[in-house]
Amino acid sequence: MTYTPKTHTPTTPLLTREELDTLLGGAARAWLDEALAEAAHAAAHEDTAPADGYAVPPWELRYAAAGRHCGLEHADSVRALLLVEARAGLPALTRLYEQGTAAERRAVLLALPALDPGPAALPLVEDALRTNDTTLVTAAVGPYAAAHLDPHGWRHAVLKCLFTGVPVEAVDGLARRSRGDAELARMLGDFASERIAAGRPVPSGLHHVLALTAPGPAASTVPTEET
Repeated sequence: MTYTPKTHTPTTPLLTREELDTLLGGAARAWLDEALAEAAHAAAHEDTAPADGYAVPPWELRYAAAGRHCGLEHADSVRALLLVEARAGLPALTRLYEQGTAAERRAVLLALPALDPGPAALPLVEDALRTNDTTLVTAAVGPYAAAHLDPHGWRHAVLKCLFTGVPVEAVDGLARRSRGDAELARMLGDFASERIAAGRPVPSGLHHVLALTAPGPAASTVPTEET
């Protein structure tokens, strides 16, 4: 069976608690109040967590149920709020990512800039970039990746977007990190040549990224379908 990547869906900006309160109904707001209180309790009592690691904190159960109680369109924002309120560390982030659905994984990735775990959470970003799920790829190339991916990993993240159809505008810090990157320009040229040789179109975003890497001469190194 041939795997068909999911259609790209632009990431909706995360909502604040105040914004959610204006959008959620009474039952959903009450549920969110309880969920955030449980997350705050866990953050305040992290030293008393069970040593065996088998007991799941109540807020993590709430994390999985966010879409059911607050609506799928608000689930990313609710889950990100829970992660921040719980001051989720790397073990919890890894557990929720590895055991979660694609939507739950996406929320972990979207919350990373607010949690600021340093480079420790890079394996989660790298895992998302190995998938062909464009919702995960889009979430993975946000501000956290821009701040922490090394040049090699970041270049491949840009190519992953081009390969899967994720608009390059989703890549945070694209202009800053592309500027003067001759190696990225070379990789873009190789990618374009491979596409043309295979009779496939060159993504329009490729030329946009190429123009950011260097002035004039770099852009001429990428062939076009007419050559």
